Amino acid sequence: MASLIGPKADVALAEEAALAGSELGVCVVASDNNAGNVVISGAKAAVDRAIEKAKELGARAIPLNVSAPFHCPLMAPAAEEMQRALASTLIAAPRTPLVTNVTARPTLDPEAIRDLLVQQVTGRVRWRESIQWLAEEGAVTRFAELGSGKVLTGIAKRIAPDAEGVALNSPDDLEAFAKTL
Repeated sequence: MASLIGPKADVALAEEAALAGSELGVCVVASDNNAGNVVISGAKAAVDRAIEKAKELGARAIPLNVSAPFHCPLMAPAAEEMQRALASTLIAAPRTPLVTNVTARPTLDPEAIRDLLVQQVTGRVRWRESIQWLAEEGAVTRFAELGSGKVLTGIAKRIAPDAEGVALNSPDDLEAFAKTL
């Protein structure tokens, strides 16, 4: 996997780079994070070729130190495992619509959620579009990131500059956040 960054790094550039890489194996756009940050994924030789092409097209390209080529067809065996695991799992309709990274649109349908959870293993992450929908159509004004760091908070803030971003990295962060609700 590699992150294509810079002012020229967009989905069109990433698709062109991935197409060049696909001459050597599987290579696809894995994640549209935000303007200036798109990730490609696939077979190592193919991604290496795509990195060369992205640089020719004017983007910076940074190989990512990951354990697998996430969000690409090479993850099909994992998607099949996910499908088997979810087949017998009860999924209740959420009370709040779930905006999925596969469609960048909301759903309340448990069967659609089940299918989309499987699709997301091999499918493109439409993060930019998801955050745009949440901020514009969903009227979300505050995003909270749970975990270690604040990468997604920063990306969301660049997509929806009027929204607040909160990184919750410790129990103290969670406690302070809960008091604001």
